[in-house]
Order: sequence, then C-alpha cells, then structure tokens
Amino acid sequence: MNRSGRLLAGSAAALAIGILAGCDRVLPPKLVLPTDEEAAAFYAHHSGVERVALNGTIVEVVVHQPESQLERGGTLWAKVGPYVHLLSPDTEALFQQYNGVAAVRVTTVTSQDRQVARVMLRRDALSDILWRRSHNMLGHALQRGTERPRLLEELVEWGERYAEYEYNPEFVSR
Repeated sequence: MNRSGRLLAGSAAALAIGILAGCDRVLPPKLVLPTDEEAAAFYAHHSGVERVALNGTIVEVVVHQPESQLERGGTLWAKVGPYVHLLSPDTEALFQQYNGVAAVRVTTVTSQDRQVARVMLRRDALSDILWRRSHNMLGHALQRGTERPRLLEELVEWGERYAEYEYNPEFVSR
C-alpha cells in the first residue's frame, strides 16, 4: 500500500472510531414512561381527580367537576375545568421527568360520569417561555377568577390556542 492509501485507510479508521465514540449522542435517548401510580402522583393534590392512567404514551387524567360549578358558571366553567389541571406546573414536571409521555389528556366529568370537556396537550406544544406564561395565567385565574371571570376566559383562550379540545354541547353552547 502506498503512502496515500495508508493515509486514506488511517483517516477512515479515525472517522469510524469517532463515529462509534459519538453514537450515544447520535442515538435518541431511551424513552421513559411512568406507571399509572407515578403519573397519578403528579396530580395527587389536585381537587376532583378521580383517576390517572397511562394509555399508550398519553397520560389520561379524569376529573370530577361539581355540577354546582356548571350551574353557577355555565359555559365558562365547563370550558375552564380541564385547563386548570392541564396547564399546571405538575403537567410540565410530568413531561420533564418522563420523556416518553407524548401528551396529557384531561377529561372533566359530572357525578353521573357524563363528559363535560376533554382537552389534550402535546409534549411539544409549549416552550419554556409559554409554560411560564401558562403558569402565570393559571395562578391569576385561580386567585381572582371568581371575581374577575375575564381571567378564566383568557385561560380558556390560551389553552385553546395550544391544545386540542372538545366540549360537550350539553354544557357548552358554541
């Protein structure tokens, strides 16, 4: 083998070693999913949560919404229910801790198990800045939403911008 052949072979060998050494950076990280119990722990302090379960790569959260809220607050309360849980710091933390979770879906139901609303947020829907804005809006809505319903409306509008939603027409007139 001549000198240029040896250089070419040496370069190829060096390139192969470099590629193999960097394989852990080239391959995607292993996807980690929570158990039902691990996912439920994120929503343990949320009022009304009836069950949390993993369905494939989607965490399903079912929340009981009191009928008194629906009677008093009507359409607005029917819409805002899922966003209170979905846009919480707990959902963001769940996404951060379990990279295999593709989405979180919150479904609000009545005591008769009638679906009020169903909203799903995909993992990549919100950037860090948008999560901070979501938490800020949620905090204001929870603190002052009863006396300033516009804060609840803004939370719904914000959520609808980034999530997939479905409202039961029995509770929400469009």
